[in-house]
Amino acid sequence: MKYLSFDIEATGLAENDYLIEFGMVPFCSETGEIAHHLEKNWYVKCPSFEELKPRLDKWVIDHNKELIDKAHNEGEELNQFKILLETYLNDPEVTEYFQKTERNKIVLFGKSLNAIDLPFMNRDLGWNFMREHFHHQVLDLSSVVMSMCDMKLLPDSCQSGSGLMKHFKMGDVAHTALADAVNTADLYLKVMKSAKKS
Repeated sequence: MKYLSFDIEATGLAENDYLIEFGMVPFCSETGEIAHHLEKNWYVKCPSFEELKPRLDKWVIDHNKELIDKAHNEGEELNQFKILLETYLNDPEVTEYFQKTERNKIVLFGKSLNAIDLPFMNRDLGWNFMREHFHHQVLDLSSVVMSMCDMKLLPDSCQSGSGLMKHFKMGDVAHTALADAVNTADLYLKVMKSAKKS
């Protein structure tokens, strides 16, 4: 099966926080190949760090100033980002990769999708955009890993992103959208391979 692994970075996790980075890469679970030639990354414009700082979480202040500055200075306006993303999704090479039709839509893949990524995407891109381009079913790595921990196929420490990265000796979570989208796809392929050996 082919999936579109994606990740977002935001100014926080509250309802009125800003989407500031979006990264994605298609991959195939059957061949185990990540389609790096189709990977994409955008920054999305937001207010300045100084303007946002009074309502930012401490972790964001300590770790994401550079990313917020980049989004503020170089990011696409939200409406422009939506156009760029739609252009990508309708590109003949992407359509051919996914064998996309009106009925066969792209399946989104990521980590903690329901808690973080999908609420931001539905809010900022709109319900109609999401339904037009993406399948209503998604695959969430967090759910897959929790099930495997329940079955004792992975240690409980894998339930956190950093724990899963360490288990497969992949270093630390990058906290940049494209790197996390690629790593999440790679982790899923490694988790599948591990399950087949069990």
